[in-house]
Amino acid sequence: MCENNVFNKTIFSERVSSLLKNTNTTQYKLAKSIGVSKNAIYDIVHARRAASIEVIYNLANFFDCSIDFIVGRTDDPKRY
Repeated sequence: MCENNVFNKTIFSERVSSLLKNTNTTQYKLAKSIGVSKNAIYDIVHARRAASIEVIYNLANFFDCSIDFIVGRTDDPKRY
């Protein structure tokens, strides 16, 4: 769980990467499904950038998990 109030791009990127792997989803499929470029997903997965709240919301919907899980505020993916 996040110990401070600073957004951690590394945790965010690790969560997205793990979700991609666990669901056997390609970056291209994810990008197309949530309406962003493949480069945007690549940059998120490699901690080169964060994402807008809209993208984080769409990621949570796509992977059927909580926003708090994706951004590292909880380790429980279903804690809504």
